[in-house]
Amino acid sequence: MDDKDLIERAKTDKEAFGELYQQYVERIYQYVYYRIGNAADAEDLTAKIFVRALAHIANYQDQGVPFSAWLYRIAHNLVANWHRDRSRRPVVALDDILHWHVGSEDPQFVAELMEDKARLAAAIRRLPVDRQELLMLKFVEHLSNAEIGDIMGRSEGAIKSLYHRTLMALREELQQEEVPQQDKSAVSPVSSLLGRLRHKKRA
Repeated sequence: MDDKDLIERAKTDKEAFGELYQQYVERIYQYVYYRIGNAADAEDLTAKIFVRALAHIANYQDQGVPFSAWLYRIAHNLVANWHRDRSRRPVVALDDILHWHVGSEDPQFVAELMEDKARLAAAIRRLPVDRQELLMLKFVEHLSNAEIGDIMGRSEGAIKSLYHRTLMALREELQQEEVPQQDKSAVSPVSSLLGRLRHKKRA
């Protein structure tokens, strides 16, 4: 049974919704955990997300993006509320940054990312929250620009532009950090990597 049939059944059948829960709960939990960085709170919030989804599944309409995007949008809103209620600045948890898959077709990627893991993580933490979330959705959840736009309430073009600007900002910051004052021609491995990613995305 494909998702469309299962979703239609889930509108009136809680057992069918349970199948959707089993299919997506791990991905939604991972998203929440990366956004709040606390396992216990992530578990509680994930449960609330699926309670909210069950309450609104009857109104779900297929708009040409995967069902997961609908769940991520619910999660996005509840995570934002969670942070606002606690008056905390949202920070994406980046402890598992080595599991990010950015341009994995590049055989040098893993070595370069591991080499600069601490600086790259620190640079990402300094990004605005929306850019942190974009990178997480792109590199952890492997979502398309259209899916990310649906979750974040932006157009596909706006997400593509934000992604490009984010890579450029990271590239420039990492290059400025590593290049000694006396040697402006040096380029860090991660800066080089992000530069290649930028050119690939524009191609």
